Amino acid sequence: MKLMIGLGNPGKPYDKTKHNIGFEVIDELAERWNAPLMQTKFKGIFSKAVVNGEKVILLKPLTYMNLSGESIRPLMDYFQIDIEDIVVIYDDLDLPMGKMRLRQKGSAGGHNGIKSTIAHLGTQEFNRIRIGIDRPPHGMKVPDYVLSRFSKEEWTEMGQVVAKSADACERFLEKPFLEVMNEFNGA
Repeated sequence: MKLMIGLGNPGKPYDKTKHNIGFEVIDELAERWNAPLMQTKFKGIFSKAVVNGEKVILLKPLTYMNLSGESIRPLMDYFQIDIEDIVVIYDDLDLPMGKMRLRQKGSAGGHNGIKSTIAHLGTQEFNRIRIGIDRPPHGMKVPDYVLSRFSKEEWTEMGQVVAKSADACERFLEKPFLEVMNEFNGA
C-alpha cells in the first residue's frame, strides 16, 4: 500500500495559494483515479483507490501546514504503511517557479510542514516531491508570499508541474522511488 500526502492549509481562503500546491497534486490524482477525498479521520481528509492493482491512499492533512505530521503519523500507523511507501508533496521556496525535484531524504529547509512531518515520523528519510514556488519579491514577507495566490500566468506553468508531479506519483506505483527520482529529476 502506498500513501501520497499533499501538504497545504484547509479552507477556501487558502485555495490555489502557493503553500497549497501539494493539495493541488492530491486533487489531480483524486480526479485521475476517480477517488474523491471524502473520508475525514486522522485530522485529515483522504480517499482510497486501487490503481493498477496497487492500493493507494491520498491524504490532505487538515491540521494546517505547521502541524501536518499530526495527521500523517496516525494514518500510517492505522493502515500499517511503511515509511518507504509514502511520498510527501509540498512547495519549496528554494526552487524556481514551476520546477520539481524528487528526493528521498533531507532537512526541512525551513518548511514548517516538513519540520512537523520529520518530528512525527522520527526521520528525515522519506520520499518527497518538492515543487518550486520561487522566493518572494524584495520587501515581501515569506508568510505573505506563500499564502498569496498564483497569477494567471504562473498558474498556467504550475498546472503543468502539478500534472508532472502526479505523473511521478503514478510511476511510484510501478517502480521504486529511486528510479522515479532518476527519471523525473533528469527531465
